[in-house]
Formats: sequence, C-alpha cells, structure tokens
Amino acid sequence: MKFIGIDLAWSSGYTGVCALIWQNNQLELLELNHFQKVHDILIWIDDFIAPTEGALIAVDAPTLITNHTGMRLADKLTHQYFRRYHAGCYPANLSRPFARQTVAFGSSLEQRGFLHAPTITPQQVGRFQIEVFPHPAMVNLFQLERILKYKKGPLKQRQSELIKLYNYIVKNLTHYQPKLVLNFTFELIDTSLKQPLTGKQLKAIEDQLDSLICAYVAAYWWYWGPERNLILGDGDSGYIVIPALISGTL
Repeated sequence: MKFIGIDLAWSSGYTGVCALIWQNNQLELLELNHFQKVHDILIWIDDFIAPTEGALIAVDAPTLITNHTGMRLADKLTHQYFRRYHAGCYPANLSRPFARQTVAFGSSLEQRGFLHAPTITPQQVGRFQIEVFPHPAMVNLFQLERILKYKKGPLKQRQSELIKLYNYIVKNLTHYQPKLVLNFTFELIDTSLKQPLTGKQLKAIEDQLDSLICAYVAAYWWYWGPERNLILGDGDSGYIVIPALISGTL
C-alpha cells in the first residue's frame, strides 16, 4: 500500500508531493518532489501507482465543495476546534477563485479510481483519497501549543520554524505507529546551516515537508481509521481528516 501526500497549489505556484510505502510493518519514504503544473502531478501519480495498485492520496486542498457561498461544515469545525492554536482554515465555496482547480483535481483522482474515504475500514487495501490540513494535524501529532509559523514572517524566523518541523518529524513520526523510516538523508534542511536561505528555497522546503505530513496523515488514517482520527465534515459537503490525540498520546 502506498501513501501519497499532495500539498496542492490552490491557484498557481509549486505543489509539493511525497510518496510513502507500507512494507515490513513500517513506512518507508520513497520520494519528495514538487511540480508546477497539475498535469505533471497527475502524470507522476500515474507513473508511481500502477492501475491495480492500492494507494491512499491525501490532498491539502478542498477537493469537495458544494456550497456556493460561506463556509463548509468542515471549515467551521476546523475553526471551532483549532482556532486557539492559530490553525483555522480558509473558507471554501464555489465562488472562490481556487475552487475550480481544487475540485477538478479531486475529480481527476476519482477518474483514476481514487474514491473519497470519509469513512474507512482500517488497513483495507484499496484506492482512496482524502482531504487533509497539515497545521491541525501537526498540532495533534506533535502536541503543539500553537502552529509552527513557517509560512509568513522574516526569513530567519521561517527557517527556524521549518527546522523545528523537520526535527519534530524525525523525533516523533519515527516512533509512532505506523512507524516512519527515513531511509535516506534529508538534504532539505541543514540544521547547522549558518547562512539564511532565500525565500524561494524556504518555499520549496515548506511544500515538500507539508506533503510529507499529508502522506503520513494518509497512512495514519488507513492504519487506525476513526479510532484515532477526527473526521470534520462529511462526504457530501466536504471533510477533513485529522489525527486525534488519544489520552494525550498517539
């Protein structure tokens, strides 16, 4: 079973992608990459996942939208539960300029047999897709008091926050179940780096680490199902899957 994380560009810019595989009772990191065109993302998915192969694709974007104005239930619930962590999400409706692209991407995945999975039987092999949101996922996975603010602010601060994210991934996701094995050396962040990175370099790192979180959330949903995950919203109006804290631990 493969798990794909897509940090989708909602209108323009680069999309980070990550691929994990479940084998030998652990997750192995196969690839981190980024693409500028949706067409190239879909080609990558087609090349990476055989037509009969099981995979779960987690997309950081609203791929199911039915409301023409206002907010989806999923967006309202995200604000309700995670606003105090600064992890509320953008409201999604069909009048927003990004809606056409994000919904079309979800439809393209459906055409490839990846069905929406707001409910799932744990560890069942199949072809699924879900919507995820990295910020609240990280709040619960890493037990944060607030989000890591690596998307805005001075470059030095963003770099510091990205290094924190990298360290959380290495420290935590390699010990949780399902266990992530980082089977090659990251070259995205050098924690001993003395020189600040450029904004373009930081954005590339951000996109790819976000996609890694998306892929891990996909694996966590597949492995545990609703036992250890929150499902905000529903399969009709849109939903977001977020790992849940269980008795203070995961």
